[in-house]
Amino acid sequence: MDSERTPHFRPTTQDFRWEGVAHQPYKQDGSAPFKDISRQVLFHEDDLAGELRYFEMDADGYSTLERHEHAHAVMILRGSGSCLVGDEVRAVRQFDLVSIPAWTWHQFRATAGEPLGFLCMVNVLRDRPQLPTQDDLAQLAANPAVARFLGEA
Repeated sequence: MDSERTPHFRPTTQDFRWEGVAHQPYKQDGSAPFKDISRQVLFHEDDLAGELRYFEMDADGYSTLERHEHAHAVMILRGSGSCLVGDEVRAVRQFDLVSIPAWTWHQFRATAGEPLGFLCMVNVLRDRPQLPTQDDLAQLAANPAVARFLGEA
């Protein structure tokens, strides 16, 4: 049966891991602030001009606060947490969908006590993320809900 497997089918091997898919660090360098998060590229299809990735953070982990030119879509697959998209903070849970427009600040945070995992669909060709400046952070923190969210790191 193994000889019949193709790259078109990737069975799960254990909790939120897939056969033949590398479990990698979230970012290659440590220049951007994040905590306890990993990524897996589930597929990269030039024909579709898309890449599907799975990110997972440990309890109390979080992704980088960033923005970029490309839009992307996220589906929460595991756990619960909160996310910032622009100037809005929302609780998220399994199977929620989050659309992130271009040039919009965003970040995901896991709830205390449980991991948060999500699928992320992006363009194959995309720009590099931008980190906020001190002025950007001050503008974001002018919104009390965002200030509370950012203070959780």
